[in-house]
Amino acid sequence: MATVSMQLTLLSRTYCHLCHDMEAALAPLAAEVGAEVVLLDVDADDALEARWGELVPVLLHGDTELCHYFLDEPKVRDYLSQIR
Repeated sequence: MATVSMQLTLLSRTYCHLCHDMEAALAPLAAEVGAEVVLLDVDADDALEARWGELVPVLLHGDTELCHYFLDEPKVRDYLSQIR
């Protein structure tokens, strides 16, 4: 198993089934590449809610949007391979 070397942020809502699905789909990939996934509830932060609204779930690396609604695993893998 890889050590944690990067942080991904998953913007989510507690009542959102797509958010739960992306979190579950992301877990094995994050473990594989050694990424820490930080969950942020957009409803708990007015600025996040104003910025992301109905796009959640959104997967971010820093300010870079990797995907929203569904995990785009090939795109995320490609991105992560380029920044390593």
